[in-house]
Amino acid sequence: MKQQNIENNKGKAVSLFSDTQQRKRYLCALCMILLMIGIAELLNEKEIIFPEMAALTIGMWIVDKRVWRIRRWQMLLLMTVGACAGVLIVLYSPLPLVVNVALAFLFAAVCLLFARASLFPLISACVLPVLLNTESWVYPLSVFIMTFIIIAVQRWMEACGVRKTVIYEPVERQWQADVVRWICLLVSVLAVACLAVYTANFYFIIPPLIVTYVEFVNSKAGFRNRPVLTVLLLVTGALMGTVFQLLGYYYLGLPETVVALLIFMVLFTLFEWLGKFFAPVGALALIPMLLPAEALPWLPLQVLIGASLFIAMGMVFFQQCYKWSRAQLVYCLIPHYLLGRLNRKN
Repeated sequence: MKQQNIENNKGKAVSLFSDTQQRKRYLCALCMILLMIGIAELLNEKEIIFPEMAALTIGMWIVDKRVWRIRRWQMLLLMTVGACAGVLIVLYSPLPLVVNVALAFLFAAVCLLFARASLFPLISACVLPVLLNTESWVYPLSVFIMTFIIIAVQRWMEACGVRKTVIYEPVERQWQADVVRWICLLVSVLAVACLAVYTANFYFIIPPLIVTYVEFVNSKAGFRNRPVLTVLLLVTGALMGTVFQLLGYYYLGLPETVVALLIFMVLFTLFEWLGKFFAPVGALALIPMLLPAEALPWLPLQVLIGASLFIAMGMVFFQQCYKWSRAQLVYCLIPHYLLGRLNRKN
């Protein structure tokens, strides 16, 4: 059975973009991302660029299954309210940056708990304006409009048979355990935030890394069993965005829309080759467009350190990996692509 699965995966890797419906979903996602970047570039408004929209298009359009448990109207409401909360914290909170990050994270956690939802990109909507010191109301307006477009296009895809219909199922709540888990998450995020701020390595806590950490702890998806691959994908997304932004935008003078097109053509090819999708990687690939040029060379290294810290905390404190068998540790720590090659050789 294992050998058959390996051969099937090998066949999928060879025939890239062979699924017609999948190609349509890729095209829609690419158009959405380019529309966002193009409008931001045309109006010279960086606040319009919300990197998590790339993650949402991957999760809501490209992946042909339910990624997050949430009603559509809840998604529109929570993403907009979360973006507004982040801007309000920047405008009116006199507290230090570390505390403001914790407040934004806490607001998102409370919203998700009471909404019985698992839309973890909401955390990014709250935390990103705090980290970037965004004071413009263009940001929440942009989040509202783009979230509405994502919901509308997903319904259109379902009506046309381009993707499967998403059936909403609320998250089952065990209030005591869930509240304790979120408190532990808050404390651990606060610890990494202190390390990031007081060592001036702010990109340890870039929002897609925090979203990945929360999904790693709360989700039952397969990437929980692929910690090394998860870190490698996150670093690859940051590296890809950094290289294309530095070479394409700053060195060659290409429009950022063209840079984004190149980034996501490569990223979608990578997803097809791996046969796996990981939404936070798309968000990380767009982060360099929001940062100054002098900060970009350090971004991939800081993402590597931050991702390693978060994934290690998830494995030790929440999955208790120190209780695992040696075989289970080897299975989790070696990327599955290498495991497949080793199995084929054996």
